[in-house]
Amino acid sequence: MTGVTEVSAARRREVIDALRRGTVPQAGLDLFAVGLDHFSGALDDDIATVARGGSAFHAIRGEYGSGKTFFARWLAERAKRAGLATTEVQISETETPLHRLETVYRRLTERLTTATHQPSALRAVIDSWFYTLEEEILDAGEVADDDEKALGAAVDALMEQRLAEVARTTPAFAAALRGYRAARAAGDAATAEALIAWLGGQKSVASSARRAAGVRGDLDHFGALGFLQGLLTVLRDCGHPGLLVVLDEIETLQRVRGDVREKGLNALRQLLDEIDTGRFPGLFLVITGTPAFYDGQQGVQRLPPLAQRLATDFTTDPRFDSPRAVQLRLAGFDLPRLGELGRNVRDLYVGAARNPERITARVDDAYIGELATAVTGGLGGKVGVAPRLFLRKIVADVLDRVDEFDEFDPRQHYALTVSSAELNEVERNAAASSAGDIELELP
Repeated sequence: MTGVTEVSAARRREVIDALRRGTVPQAGLDLFAVGLDHFSGALDDDIATVARGGSAFHAIRGEYGSGKTFFARWLAERAKRAGLATTEVQISETETPLHRLETVYRRLTERLTTATHQPSALRAVIDSWFYTLEEEILDAGEVADDDEKALGAAVDALMEQRLAEVARTTPAFAAALRGYRAARAAGDAATAEALIAWLGGQKSVASSARRAAGVRGDLDHFGALGFLQGLLTVLRDCGHPGLLVVLDEIETLQRVRGDVREKGLNALRQLLDEIDTGRFPGLFLVITGTPAFYDGQQGVQRLPPLAQRLATDFTTDPRFDSPRAVQLRLAGFDLPRLGELGRNVRDLYVGAARNPERITARVDDAYIGELATAVTGGLGGKVGVAPRLFLRKIVADVLDRVDEFDEFDPRQHYALTVSSAELNEVERNAAASSAGDIELELP
């Protein structure tokens, strides 16, 4: 695999450990991604547009197991390499309902990350912003660096200037930033922490902290859009020219009450309209959902104005899908592609293995193809839901054992078993048998 030998040991281990647990790695997806090259050029153009102060939107379309979460995190890595901040929000009927944008904003800040800061990066971003403002003033040479009072006043004035647009619609955001800076300068750590939490949309922030900043109550649905606008301003000023927001599993809207579903769909329409008006320079919004969500009467089609905005022609051969379309269709996996995925992961593993030659000899391309066929057979022949389990098996059950034990030969000593307990709901429904273990003989 191209470039595998140049991968750091830490990055390699992070990816392998996640696959061993059966989860999508948070980073390093470009090291073994399959079938996404078709999208890379157009998406890089979108990222460049966002970095120049524009905005972008795509709806990712795919069946369960087609790799929507993988795609979103792969895109997030590309965005972070371009300097953008990223965040991934799981839409949930109870925890993060789409019709309550204040909960979406709260999760957004909790999951906020940059190339140098893990979630939540909100405080680091805000501290970096104030530092940037101070440096800008000092570089202008109008204030002496030892005149703290004059520097503080100049920073306040510059902050008001940068947040002028936000303050017109959401003055509380600017007020909380002023309060945070004042609390930090006074050494009041408790108030500073509380105001960071309030800026992140958290509930139950101490009333004393809110009074100190001159703000009231908790963030509501309408204020959330203003807070997002403010966050984009702060990010841009401190070196992050944009923010990629992924709203994952948006198809959960199909399972909620009719009135709640319509509110959620309308909230999405409102958000898209605000993007189109240019309210959110630097925002790259991505949603993921199943075809049923986009095409069915319990999803997007229930709100015609939203359906019109997302309409994309998928009647042609998937080979000719435009990567610049509003909806991007993920084709999912077939057996050749699943085998390629397995080979990429093996090659990545070899770079950190104790016995790379043994792995190369015993886990050859033919064996990986046989294992892919066997795992798929255990899931009712449905290749699309096989990748997670297949990668977990190849890492934990095969590669680890070959690397550790000199005598272990997977063709002689390993019979694939798939326990119901290790399957997720989609895999369990696809499995050929739900009772006990499924033992499959490899050719």
